[in-house]
Amino acid sequence: MLLLTLSLGSQVHASATAEPARDKADLLVMTFNIRYGTADDGENNWDKRKDLAVDVLRRHHPDVVGLQEALRSQLDDIRAALPEYGELGVGRDDGKTKGEYSAILYRKDRLDVNDSGTFWLSDTPEVPGSTTWGNQITRICTWGRFVPKSSGRAFYLFNTHLDHQSQPSREKSVVLLSRRIAARSHPDPVIVTGDFNAGESNPAVRYLKGQMSLPADANSGAVSPEAFVDTFRLLHPEATDVGTFHSFTGERTREKIDYIFVLPGTKVLQAAIVHDGRGERYPSDHFPVMALLRLADRTQN
Repeated sequence: MLLLTLSLGSQVHASATAEPARDKADLLVMTFNIRYGTADDGENNWDKRKDLAVDVLRRHHPDVVGLQEALRSQLDDIRAALPEYGELGVGRDDGKTKGEYSAILYRKDRLDVNDSGTFWLSDTPEVPGSTTWGNQITRICTWGRFVPKSSGRAFYLFNTHLDHQSQPSREKSVVLLSRRIAARSHPDPVIVTGDFNAGESNPAVRYLKGQMSLPADANSGAVSPEAFVDTFRLLHPEATDVGTFHSFTGERTREKIDYIFVLPGTKVLQAAIVHDGRGERYPSDHFPVMALLRLADRTQN
């Protein structure tokens, strides 16, 4: 149910229409920071916009979604409205249900889960609630290995939310993320979704794209073990007004901080920033980002 178009001003939009013809292996991916439900946002409180957030998922019906800032109660609301989605993830505060999730939702009719987990972005990644890199807020990454029912072409998705204040934390987080990806059990394609709290020129983003090394990497002069591609920029390198954080205003002139990354070999068929809203109301203070992908055929069961 997706049509991606490039409109005036080089602003990339997504709108709902008849689903385009696509290969059975094609995968529609979304990343969506839904803004945590206990924030005092007045007219933009979760209970006044949750239907808008659910409508985004219902209209575009992505196969897999990386959510950020999702509380347990919000996940319960979404899954009650959209029971076709399964869920991966834990609360970052206790490794169970407390605190925000970097949850992954997936269509149960399309995907099976082969393996999954969560690690903390710290020097002790297996310790729930750990923070050691200068960030005051706990940060996590949830991942899953998925096997599409139709094609059997397995893939990994890693979903994360980097710190909004500490640049050292962002840099160390992407180093840990890239090492965990490089150490995955199967050489399947990898997708990374997330709110990076970092613009396109930020060293954390450039490291993940294999464009620079970081002091946080113990291997002097090393870049990310596997260089990722920004799906949006691959198709729309000259697009402007691509801001994804807008503070419920709809503004598009800020930096793009929400990403869907893939490894070379995955074909990016379409990509867009989703500007869905209802009048001057928006489902979140972030615009979701979507990409339609054709996975490389490197299945290892």
